[in-house]
Amino acid sequence: MPDHAPNENYLTPYKKWEAANGTDFGVTLWASPESQQLRFNIFTQMAFILNKTVLDIGSSRGDLATYLIEKKINYAHYTGVDGLADVIDFAKSRNIPDTSFACLDIIAQSDQLKKICPKPPQIVTISGTLNTMSDEQVMQVLESSWAITSETLIFNFLSDRSGRKSTPQDYPARRLNTLNLIDWAVKKTPLIKYRQDYFTHGHDATILMRKDSNSPA
Repeated sequence: MPDHAPNENYLTPYKKWEAANGTDFGVTLWASPESQQLRFNIFTQMAFILNKTVLDIGSSRGDLATYLIEKKINYAHYTGVDGLADVIDFAKSRNIPDTSFACLDIIAQSDQLKKICPKPPQIVTISGTLNTMSDEQVMQVLESSWAITSETLIFNFLSDRSGRKSTPQDYPARRLNTLNLIDWAVKKTPLIKYRQDYFTHGHDATILMRKDSNSPA
C-alpha cells in the first residue's frame, strides 16, 4: 500500500486539493457524500448527541453539523476545528445555527483545544481525520481528544482488518492497526462500542469510548 511521502505533513493532501479545487466537497477527501453520511449515521446510532456540546476535530466544512440539523438531532453547541483557514472561513459562511469554528493544527496546537470551545465538550467526534496521519500522530490526537471530552469520544478509521475482498487503500489515506486502537481504548475505559459492519467487506471501523468515574484521563 502506498504510504506518505517522507516527512509529509498530514494536512498536505488537503492543502493540495484546496489549492487546485477550492473548498467544495472534494476538500474533505471523502469518496462521496454518501460515504461521508453513512459514517455520520453510524455516529448518531452509537452516540447520544441530542442536546450535547460537540467538538468535531477535523471538521472541514462543518458537514457533520448540517447532517445533525437535517436529521433533527439538535445539539447544544457544535465547535468545529480544522487546519485549513479557507475551509474554516467557508464553514463560518454557511451560518449553521449554534456553531463556532476555529482554524487549528490539532497536532501542533492540541493544547489550544480547550480555549477555542465556548462550552466544555461532552462529545468529541473525529471522522476521517486520522486517515492521513502517522501512527504517532493518531495517538497524539486520540489522547488529546480523550482528555478534553467529559463524556464520549467517537472516531472512525480505515481498518487494517478489512476483508480480503476489500478495495486496497491508496495514498493519501492509510489503514490503521485496528487491534492496537481497540487495545488503547479498553485501557482507557471498559465502556466501548466497536463497529465494522456498515461498509462492504469491513472497509471502515468506528470506536466509541465513554467515560465513567474510574476512567483514566
